[in-house]
Amino acid sequence: MRRETAKTFQDLVVWQKAHQFVLSVYKFSNEFPKTEIYGFTSQLRRAAISIAANVAEEFGKKTIPDKLRFFNIAQGS
Repeated sequence: MRRETAKTFQDLVVWQKAHQFVLSVYKFSNEFPKTEIYGFTSQLRRAAISIAANVAEEFGKKTIPDKLRFFNIAQGS
C-alpha cells in the first residue's frame, strides 16, 4: 500500500475530521439557549476550532518535538 504525501494541511484526514467536528459543533450549539452565547456555547466552539487549528499549525512544523507539541494541544482541546 502506497501512502500519499499531504501537500497541505487540508489533505490530512485528521484535519478533515476535525473540520467536520467544528461544523457539527456549530450546528449542534445553535440549539443552545441564547443566554449561553457568551458562556458555554463560545467555550465549546473555541475548543472545537482549536483542534483543527492546531492540527493545521502542526503541518508547518519541521521537527518532531514541535509537531508533537501541537498534536498534544489539539488533543487537550
